[in-house]
Parts: sequence; structure tokens; C-alpha cells
Amino acid sequence: MLDPGQPFSRSYPACAESVPRARQDVTEFARAVGAEDERLHHIRLAASEALTNAVLHAYEEPGGTINVSAAHASGELWVIVTDHGAGLRVRRQSRGLGLGLALIAQLVDDFQILSRGSGGTELRMEFRLDRPAPRPHPRRGSVSAAVAPA
Repeated sequence: MLDPGQPFSRSYPACAESVPRARQDVTEFARAVGAEDERLHHIRLAASEALTNAVLHAYEEPGGTINVSAAHASGELWVIVTDHGAGLRVRRQSRGLGLGLALIAQLVDDFQILSRGSGGTELRMEFRLDRPAPRPHPRRGSVSAAVAPA
């Protein structure tokens, strides 16, 4: 059982089997701090996309980890997914940064993608639980909006 009064933090192997478990853990924490209905669905889906991106793109060799943390304060839920991989980059076999980031941009109230000084990527997602879930915004659905400074 997760304690909503305490931040959530766990590490998972960077493999496909970890995505459902990590997604469920984040969803349970979000529910415990008051997320419901459409907002809870947005949190689950955004977390799933962030986790899947980390599994698919962070590491060139098997054996890495994905760290997931979440915290709730002042009506905001922050979900942070980090890896220690090669960092955010476009790969030759990929057609760009992908639809995952654009989808995340549609689901969250705000997010940031950071290159970590120690290597890897950190994706911070903010969900405001004290207001309705965001509706699609014309600019927010684009990958350029997802990586552009606010």
C-alpha cells in the first residue's frame, strides 16, 4: 500500500515487462493522492508513454534501469521518469522524436525534458489535481511545443 503522505520512488529494469508494473504503481499513488476519472486516465497514459520511451530509447545495451518518482503538494502531482542512458536524440531508424511526447503534451498540465549532467534523460510531468483535466490545445499537441521552452 502506498502512503500518499510520502513521495513515491522506485527503480525498475529497463525492459518491456517493467512498464505495466511501474504504470500501475504510479496509478495507485495518483489515486491515493486524489486523482480520479479522466485525470487518473491521463496520468496512467502519460506515465505509460514516458516509461515506454525510456525502455525503447534510453539504452543501446540491455541492463539499464528506469527510475520513477512521484510527489503530491499543493494540489499538484509530479511524476518524474529518469534513466541513465544515452540521452534524448533522434535515431536513424526512428522517424523523429515520436508521437509519445506529443501525446504526453496533450495529457499533462506541463512537462519538461531535461538532459541529465550524469547522463540520461529526465521527464517531469505535472498534473494539477485541483482543476479539470486539460483539453487538447492546438500548439500543445506538437513535438516542437513539447521540447520548446515555455
